Amino acid sequence: MSLSLEPHCSACYKKENLLRCQACKVVFYCSRDHQVDDRPNHKSACNGIKKAQKILEGYEQELRAFPGDWMTAPNPFETGVGHFWGIHKTRPYMQSRYALVEALLKAKTRPAVQSALDHILDMLRLCRGDNLGVRDVAPALYLRLGKDQECYDFIKWWATTGKESKYDWGDMDLGYLDVKDANVFEDVDLYGRGHYSLSHAVSVTLIKIRILHDLRNLQGSTVVGETAPFPREILDNIRGKLVSTIVAGNKEIMDSNDQRLAIERLESQVAQWYNVVKESNRYFWPALIRPGNNLTARPQYYGHGTPEEMRLVLQYSYESWLETPGAIDLIREQMDLDT
Repeated sequence: MSLSLEPHCSACYKKENLLRCQACKVVFYCSRDHQVDDRPNHKSACNGIKKAQKILEGYEQELRAFPGDWMTAPNPFETGVGHFWGIHKTRPYMQSRYALVEALLKAKTRPAVQSALDHILDMLRLCRGDNLGVRDVAPALYLRLGKDQECYDFIKWWATTGKESKYDWGDMDLGYLDVKDANVFEDVDLYGRGHYSLSHAVSVTLIKIRILHDLRNLQGSTVVGETAPFPREILDNIRGKLVSTIVAGNKEIMDSNDQRLAIERLESQVAQWYNVVKESNRYFWPALIRPGNNLTARPQYYGHGTPEEMRLVLQYSYESWLETPGAIDLIREQMDLDT
């Protein structure tokens, strides 16, 4: 998880004895005085969340009370799971739920990001075919929460089972988003088959960068251990705190005192993914470095490889990059190699 998402007072960044804003329930303060002081800054996001929540609740109550008609069974939350969008009466509900996700993400706190991800995943449960395209939003939210393995598993399902022409989206007995503990260290080949989501490719690039950062930290700790020897158990404890759970769970890497080959492999993978994204949408990396108004312009329609696609994906993913130390700098280095 990004350090910037750790619970803290929105006015002074204190982390102890926090109180939750009772209106939006996703922002914290250390005191009533600081909540009052921060109200001018928080008011817009807070009111947006409350408004979106109220609208969503209205549509949900309407759907749950729906008695059914000749076209639609009653209570689609029970009878329409998996193909929600195919029921026309559910569409305002789904659209308002996504509007709540967007409102939550303006708060930029861990509870807000977690709540947004929970909504996205439940929308996918209700509508497996994902007519709203919310699967492009989920990876960056996983990454902002430090759930890199879950992010990779999510992406791999869409890159494998989710691409199969024989997969029956209407069969609720089939596995769905059920990839677990996929090999995050694997090469790019799996994703080279046909069209894929730009959002997913951007997120895999960031995962690879995070692992590369971990490996470099481990290599640095080995050098420190050689120049100023520590007892092995102390050094192992230090090394374990330098890395993510993905790397910490890889026994071969953690037992090795030399990460140079692994670092070279990850550097190659990062370069490959950089090129995958560049070839998919040539506008994305320059916009990540200098986002400008690309973070606010919201196109209604877009095509593959267009500036409009770049803007949407940048808005989904920018915070996950910004909250990862050194990630944007590494992309800047890759761009410098191109020139």
